[in-house]
Amino acid sequence: MKPDEKQPVSRRDFFRDGLRGLAALGVATLSGLLMHRSVSRRTVWQIDPDKCVQCGRCATDCVLDVSAVKCVHAYDVCGYCELCGGYSKPDAHRLDTAAENQLCPSGAIRRQFIEDPYFEYTIDEAKCIGCGKCVKGCGSFGNGSLYLQVRHDRCLQCNDCAIARNCAGEAFRRVPADRPYLLKGEQGL
Repeated sequence: MKPDEKQPVSRRDFFRDGLRGLAALGVATLSGLLMHRSVSRRTVWQIDPDKCVQCGRCATDCVLDVSAVKCVHAYDVCGYCELCGGYSKPDAHRLDTAAENQLCPSGAIRRQFIEDPYFEYTIDEAKCIGCGKCVKGCGSFGNGSLYLQVRHDRCLQCNDCAIARNCAGEAFRRVPADRPYLLKGEQGL
């Protein structure tokens, strides 16, 4: 046989080389998946409360039926006011708990009397849809103790977050998973 002639490939060599190729492809795929997961686990989506403009897109653009974004109450900042801008509509005729006077469309904010003239406001996360109306009201007529956060026990951590893609204030960003929550007024964001 001449040096430039190729020998025919035997069936055994064909299968051996094919299996080696499939094994190499499998190892490369597994390595890629593990690397992707480790990168995804190092960062999570979160809202920068100082950039959030309460556009309402957290409620409508999340891929989940009920958004993973929820209102959070910073109790240490709250004034426990009788007239809470995050609870009551600005044009409310009475200061009571009637649904027509409440700003939250889903009734997620509960008001409880503490002592005259103080009330405590708590967020029922199961009812919160992440619309940001209470946050906007609290910031406009109050001290800004309400803000929005991505709740990681609900979030799917999509690589291409629909809310982040459409966020009017560009407040959605990836943060380190070991520090997943951004607090309002936190420096160095």
